[in-house]
Amino acid sequence: MTDTLISADILGNDNKARQSALESDYAHLGEQLSRRGIDIDTIRDKVATFHVAVPSWGVGTGGTRFARFPGPGEPRDIFDKIEDCAVINELTRATPTVSLHIPWDKADPNRLKQAASRFGLSFDAMNSNTFSDARGQASSYKYGSLSHADAGTQRQAVEHNLECIEIGETIGSKALTVWIGDGTNFPGQADFTRSFERYLDAMREIYAALPGDWKLFTEHKMYEPAFYSTVVQDWGTNYMIATELGDKAYCLVDLGHHAPNVNIEMIVARLIQFGKLGGFHFNDSKYGDDDLDAGSIDPFRLFLVFNELVDAELRHARGFAPAHMLDQSHNVTDPIESLMRSANEIRRAYAMGLLVDRKALAGYQDSNDALMASETLKAAFRTDVEPILAMARLKDGGAIDPVGAYRAAGYRKRVALERPAVESGGGGIV
Repeated sequence: MTDTLISADILGNDNKARQSALESDYAHLGEQLSRRGIDIDTIRDKVATFHVAVPSWGVGTGGTRFARFPGPGEPRDIFDKIEDCAVINELTRATPTVSLHIPWDKADPNRLKQAASRFGLSFDAMNSNTFSDARGQASSYKYGSLSHADAGTQRQAVEHNLECIEIGETIGSKALTVWIGDGTNFPGQADFTRSFERYLDAMREIYAALPGDWKLFTEHKMYEPAFYSTVVQDWGTNYMIATELGDKAYCLVDLGHHAPNVNIEMIVARLIQFGKLGGFHFNDSKYGDDDLDAGSIDPFRLFLVFNELVDAELRHARGFAPAHMLDQSHNVTDPIESLMRSANEIRRAYAMGLLVDRKALAGYQDSNDALMASETLKAAFRTDVEPILAMARLKDGGAIDPVGAYRAAGYRKRVALERPAVESGGGGIV
């Protein structure tokens, strides 16, 4: 039996106060969907099986380049982080896996497994870090890592990724995500071609070390911390990398890693079409890689991404099995509350994607009826699927209102008494 951190009595009482209204809303929505030929229970059951991984670093208060303002009850280590992740899953029933970042979360792998299994959690993709320097490392990544001109620094970065694979094997992970901050801030600072060649050489060695049942996810980012050029700057370069490395290499799409006007849903469609969509880091953005809560700025874009994902799911697209993970940084909200909300927004987009009348949409597309094709998507997007999401959580033992139940339980206040206060420090995402 798994341990819980939210009182069953508090959760039960909170759900009891909301259940009658939910049942009424669910029945009313069911009638509406039935007129469209959609069975609400089928959608609810599919939503209940849709899961998204929580990033371990996401449960800490994030920051900017200028400052970080820690909140009460900050996790002290990975084991506190696992407890916070467990709370998110207890209430949302959407996040049964945790994605670790090494060396931030480095600990005895067997202890990690025990801590996660205590709460019925498991581990998603491993994330390596060669974009910042760890205490005691021999060489600095100030001027790059896997693409570094110095062979010793590049070697250190490769060994770190190999260590991440080794840890991941022990704890049951099946994938490695590699994002590098390598690039330049001045024209002429580095040779574009030689830098990319060094990166590919390093990645080939990492790829060769993957266990047979693992995947390698490479992540692109247009800028930051390098602002003139980035070694893996866009999805085209990312696709070239995945193609060059082999069948176990895939592209990971972070929604904040693109120029403001880039059509991300089209990128997703292209990667699906050619069998190289590995997965997502879900978040939202206003200006760039803001790492805001998923769906908080542009929920329609999130829906359009899921429109492509649901289409691929329903037509059984070749090799389609994307990994889903949140990637957020919170500096003015309780991280647990933000992650719960984002997990639910991901499920919301998925549910709306399931409501799209695909036969009608294809007909309007083939007859060049632009307005009705758009209206078909809008009909799904305008549908309030909250009763479906809440009923899926309730039937799975979660909270009708996760944030409401979380606040009623007083978890943050309780851990603030147990965990020493963290002093305000410098900038940075964690």
